[in-house]
Amino acid sequence: MNKTLENRFYYLDNFVTVVESVRARYRHFLSSEEQAFVDGFGSLPQSSAALLVRMVMRKGELFRLGKLRYDEIGCTGNAAAPLVQAGWISQQPLVDIEQLFGVLTKVEIAAAFPLLRHSKVTRKSEQLAFLREAGDAGDDTARMRSLAEWWPDAGDSLLQLSRPIAALCDRLRLMFFGNLYQDWSEFVLSELGIFKYEQFDLSPAMQGFSSRQDLDDYLHLHVCRERFLNGEAPHAVVAEIAASPYPNAWLEERRGKLLFQIAQYHERNGELPQALRLYADSSRPGARLRVIRVLERWGQLAVAFELAQQAELQAESEAEQQQLLRVMPRLRRALGYPKLPKSSTASIIQHEVALPRPDPGMSVETALGQHLGRADAPALYVENALINSLFGLLFWDAVFAPVPGAFFHPFQSGPADLHSADFRLRRAQQFEDGFALLHNGGYRETIRRNFRIKENIQSPFVFWGAIDDDLLTMTLECLPPLHLEKCFERILQDIKSNRSGLPDLIQFWPAEKRYQMIEVKGPGDRLQDNQIRWLDYFASHEIPVAVYYVQWAGESV
Repeated sequence: MNKTLENRFYYLDNFVTVVESVRARYRHFLSSEEQAFVDGFGSLPQSSAALLVRMVMRKGELFRLGKLRYDEIGCTGNAAAPLVQAGWISQQPLVDIEQLFGVLTKVEIAAAFPLLRHSKVTRKSEQLAFLREAGDAGDDTARMRSLAEWWPDAGDSLLQLSRPIAALCDRLRLMFFGNLYQDWSEFVLSELGIFKYEQFDLSPAMQGFSSRQDLDDYLHLHVCRERFLNGEAPHAVVAEIAASPYPNAWLEERRGKLLFQIAQYHERNGELPQALRLYADSSRPGARLRVIRVLERWGQLAVAFELAQQAELQAESEAEQQQLLRVMPRLRRALGYPKLPKSSTASIIQHEVALPRPDPGMSVETALGQHLGRADAPALYVENALINSLFGLLFWDAVFAPVPGAFFHPFQSGPADLHSADFRLRRAQQFEDGFALLHNGGYRETIRRNFRIKENIQSPFVFWGAIDDDLLTMTLECLPPLHLEKCFERILQDIKSNRSGLPDLIQFWPAEKRYQMIEVKGPGDRLQDNQIRWLDYFASHEIPVAVYYVQWAGESV
């Protein structure tokens, strides 16, 4: 049996791992009260520590004592006593009627408020509104009372997790994981063997946060984002966001993303001045293009054209460059400027083919692969998996290099700064070594070795289930190292965008040591922007690629 299933206190052990990691790496970032918690937690009785962790890992801060039943903990009341004494939880807390509705079922609410037994309302929100209108919730529905005062026949009591303790546990989770979207289940998935992770250097020298202020700023941005997503007025949220960029590039990326999201909200609602201001203040890629589009929509064509001209001189990405090629002719036409001649581009081979409609469940890519493939020239569905996997296997040491701030905890599939602008620069020597292998022929052995010794270890690039020895062998025999180098260079230009959009199929001619990539478009489908960018790139570097437009035989277009 798995040790996680044998150990009934596995969740407590995991929490202790987080606490001890934070003590070792970030103790100097903790306040005296926080240090008292991490030091005092270990002296709790096991049942009390387990109860606190159970509460922390559940949603909310209010808990029915009668529903906190765990065999390994035993009597919840006894386990709670040391926590109450420490001030980490409170018994019989006073709650308002909304909090009460959060811990009672609809049946219990009807029992607690007799007036509801004769009403037709069934939803909690309707029950609450009904009581407030009827005045049956007391002289003041906002009055704070204990559960027993609200409902004398409850036969139960409440425990409340201290808000400072709940906030501290979020802070501990942030310091350990480096984010707040990962949670305690990561331990279980790893211990059950569902996921395997690379071994990282997690010494204090490699710590992810450089100051307590970084933590405070992250948590503040998280709260602002939650307020916005929960429907709070955007202007109130924006007022709480730092007016100037953070010096920490990682935090500034988060600030820029939140401003971009709020700007999108304003743009969708036609509130163009607000959208324009927030886009202009956002450092997120794509914000400049949105400024141009908003100015165009607002009728500020000359200003939009001037900014677009500046962007053309130094586009931030291929995606922006691609969009500018669409925006500029429209602006020139609207302003009465002469039309510029189209620049010549490398041509892409295109085919139209009619196939019998396949059986239900078979994709158009599979159908075309079967149509084109032969015993001596297999056509395989690989999409983004093949090139990304080759990249990840060749540059494994670069991706997982011990760079400060890259790794926070043992459950990372890749470095935290993967999408940062200086990702390659911070690992310049490791990437240089990898590209050198493409020049001296050593890349084949490195890729094969990593495919063997790193099997099933999580990676942001390697698709373990999509590649096997046969595919790897044909690829390394048929794809010239120069073509691989060009593909890898483009991935590194913009990892976030360029890991996707690669062609669906690849066909090999092993005897001739050649290949062709194939993008497949079924009836009514069209090329996406990121696919077009890859196709143009391939064509400009003489990498064999073709687009097949498939129709079903006998069916009208």
